[in-house]
Amino acid sequence: MTLPDLADLAAGYWSDRVVQDNLLVCLNVIGALLLGVVVGYERTWNGRAAGMRTYGFVCMTSAALTVVIGHPASWYGGAVPAGIGGDPTRVIQGIVTGVGFLCAGVIMKEGFSISGLTTAASIWTASAVGVLVGIGFYATAFMLTLLSTLGMLGLQQIEQSLPAHHELAVRLRCQRGQAPGEAELVAAIERHGFTLVAESLALTIERDWAEWHFLAFIRDTRVPSFDPLATTLDGLPGVIEVQLAHAKT
Repeated sequence: MTLPDLADLAAGYWSDRVVQDNLLVCLNVIGALLLGVVVGYERTWNGRAAGMRTYGFVCMTSAALTVVIGHPASWYGGAVPAGIGGDPTRVIQGIVTGVGFLCAGVIMKEGFSISGLTTAASIWTASAVGVLVGIGFYATAFMLTLLSTLGMLGLQQIEQSLPAHHELAVRLRCQRGQAPGEAELVAAIERHGFTLVAESLALTIERDWAEWHFLAFIRDTRVPSFDPLATTLDGLPGVIEVQLAHAKT
């Protein structure tokens, strides 16, 4: 087959409509990648596992899957019969489901603390940005990118400056048979303005030791100081180890 024959074959397969649709899809994908990178930069700046690449890929792929479903006439070089196409709502539903599994993977629970919720929510937002780009709502996609980026950069400072109640995760390891009772724990933490969250109370008993785990809720809106409460708990009879940490839930 000669070179002109190949050119004629390509021209027959790649019609003007197909070329235009491919160009539109490419521009959408590139734009979605850039918007996803913008959203993910804050996570990269704060040293999170999911960063610019993750967000860029999620946004770009969501846009690609959404935009191609809108051009069935150009599928397979325009060889698809007229009237055959896909349902965009089912594609969007599949994107949301797939991204949900990715978001679940970044949420970690350790004791009373849960981390990764903001990252999961922002990944979901990045997928929504990609969907908006894919269906042609460019201004809305840009606005969502701007709001999510500003929200992650600025809302944390605003949140920290506002008065709020705080919870501490408390772990006490005690000598077996000498662990303080619940009433004694309640009295000890109430002297420092805390309230024991009864439904969080748990007791683990091993051969040589016993451990209390519970949340302590402070009634004051200021960030609590660990030192006075830790000193009091360490002074309880039988206590051999005290661990306090902010409970992030």
